[in-house]
Amino acid sequence: MNKVLARKPPGSFWAISILLLIWNGMGVFAYLAQATADSDQLAQNYPPEEIAIIASMPGWVTGAFAIAVFAGLSGVIALLAKKSWARLMFGISLIAVLAQHFWTFFLSGLLDIVGLDRAIMPIIVVLICIFQIWYANQSTKRGWLR
Repeated sequence: MNKVLARKPPGSFWAISILLLIWNGMGVFAYLAQATADSDQLAQNYPPEEIAIIASMPGWVTGAFAIAVFAGLSGVIALLAKKSWARLMFGISLIAVLAQHFWTFFLSGLLDIVGLDRAIMPIIVVLICIFQIWYANQSTKRGWLR
C-alpha cells in the first residue's frame, strides 16, 4: 500500500488560504447583496441602463453566480481543512464564473453601456480562480493536502 505522507504546510500556505477565504467571503457577500437587492437599492447604485440589464438577467446567470461563489468558498474551506477536493471546488467555481461572465459581457450588451474598463474586475476574478486551482494543485503535489 502506497500512502503519501502528509507534510506540514508552511506559514505561507495559511496566509494565502486566509486571504483566499476573505476573497471568497467577499464574493458570497456580493452575491447575497445582488440577490436580495430591491429596485430602490439598485437605483441607488446603478444607472437605469444597467438596471435594465440586471432585470433581464436569466436565472441561469444568477445560478452560475451562486455556484461560483459558494464553490469557491467550499474550495477554501477544503484548503484550510487540507483536503485535495479543494481543486474540484475551485474548478467548478471557475466554470461558473466563466458562464456568468460570458452572459454579462458578451450576451447582455453591458460592455456597450459601461465600457471596457468595467471588465477589469471580472478579469481579476478569473485570474484568482485560476490561481486557486493552481495553488490547490501545488499544495497537493507538495503533500499538504490529502
